[in-house]
Amino acid sequence: MIWISLSIFGLVLYFIVHHSVSRTTNTPTWLLWLVLMIPALVAGGWAAVYGADVKPPPRLWIPSTIFALISYLYLARPNKRKPAPQSSEAQNTEPENSQSAEDSPNREEKPPKPIAAANLLTKGEESQLQNCFPWSIFYLQNVDYRPQVVICRGQLRSQPEKAYQTIRENIKTQFGDRFLVVFQDGAMNKPFFILVPNPQTQEKEKRRGPVSRPGLALGLFFSTLLTTTLAGLNFSVPDLTRQLLRDQPQLILQGLPYALALMAILGIHELGHYFTARRYRIKATLPYFIPVPISFFPIGTLGAFIQQRSPVPNRKALFDVGIAGPLAGLMVTIPVLFWGLMNSTVVTIPDKIEGLPFDAMNPTSSILLSLFSKLAMGSALTLDKGIDLHPVAIAGWIGIIATALNLMPIGQLDGGHIVHAMFGQRNGAIIGQIARLLVLFLAFIQPPLLIWAIILLFMPTVDQPALNDVSELDNKRDLLGLISLGILVLIILPLPHSVAHLLFAANPIP
Repeated sequence: MIWISLSIFGLVLYFIVHHSVSRTTNTPTWLLWLVLMIPALVAGGWAAVYGADVKPPPRLWIPSTIFALISYLYLARPNKRKPAPQSSEAQNTEPENSQSAEDSPNREEKPPKPIAAANLLTKGEESQLQNCFPWSIFYLQNVDYRPQVVICRGQLRSQPEKAYQTIRENIKTQFGDRFLVVFQDGAMNKPFFILVPNPQTQEKEKRRGPVSRPGLALGLFFSTLLTTTLAGLNFSVPDLTRQLLRDQPQLILQGLPYALALMAILGIHELGHYFTARRYRIKATLPYFIPVPISFFPIGTLGAFIQQRSPVPNRKALFDVGIAGPLAGLMVTIPVLFWGLMNSTVVTIPDKIEGLPFDAMNPTSSILLSLFSKLAMGSALTLDKGIDLHPVAIAGWIGIIATALNLMPIGQLDGGHIVHAMFGQRNGAIIGQIARLLVLFLAFIQPPLLIWAIILLFMPTVDQPALNDVSELDNKRDLLGLISLGILVLIILPLPHSVAHLLFAANPIP
């Protein structure tokens, strides 16, 4: 069973590495995958030798995890692309009587020319490009050729939305689907246009196959259902042994409530992203769940994700796609958590808690958890008491934690998309840097956040730009974005002591 779980986890991890970082580095995908598999292989080897019930010591898994993380970051760093070889046409334009570098070693070398920049547009096409910019909309002043892009700078003389729509339609009329038109803010708040070759028209992109793979999605779904059911069984029957499971195989059904609740939360979160992306005609894959052996990660999954295969049209779409997942997930998470808390039991908080604190959760560790716990459990829950969470409550709390992690205003996370859409790409990156430092500082108050802080430090803070990255959001979306960040604060901040004494008083004042 251990090696079956490792095989499933390895296949999923290879798929993720191949589709996420293999295009940005020259390091072979198998080597990146092997480095990331080191902690799982260590855990699997330990379980094979000493049994799954014996946890590997920290001196074994901590160094292996740190080594794997540092090695992966080193190997996965982006490599600079080598200059493309000069075309034969360009070579023929050199004077025939010119001396070679070997014949004249003292001759001053000329700087290298931009690679393939001049090939994007001919002289005639450059004139066509200038006609795409009406002077009353965007007064074109300069066309700058860069490797594989054309940058058009000038003065914006109309509303950003109108300017982008007009110029995009003009370029499409002149050049068809040859270019993607990107509209970005520049220095001194001077927006500019970028023409990028459309990857959808490239032969390599056409050979990539279908966007969604239902067979793969279903396979990962049922694999994750198995691993989360086993995790739920461990939560429901803490003293479970292999012999007991062989004698009473029907016990596995006790793991289904946790598994179904958690997968519903994660799945609906990703479906929120998926259907909103489809609404804006953004190509996206079906949700892919990530199963993980419970010997490696006791909750049975690393979550779920979708991949977007086409650019986001504007900041409005970026915001809507980003916030749809957390909102859809919370609509399921909150009732699941509340029902689970109502079926949980009040226990005394031990002096020392080992492992996951699901059997003695301190509700004051989160403002949001404190409020829901008091509503669900009433006067039985006092300041010196903890909660032995029902498996469904565990699923709900994991959903809350996953929502908080996704709402972090950093890079490619949902929160990163939200602040990018609200404040712009540059300001969003600054907010991401501040958020990482705040989480690191908060980890001294909330030690469980230390793992988050370390993960966030290695995540890029710059989000990918939308095609129209200049047009701003309306007031309703700005308000909704602030509310989502407020929910994040309620989840990760502990309940203040003064409020805790009032909320969890043994004999509250009527």
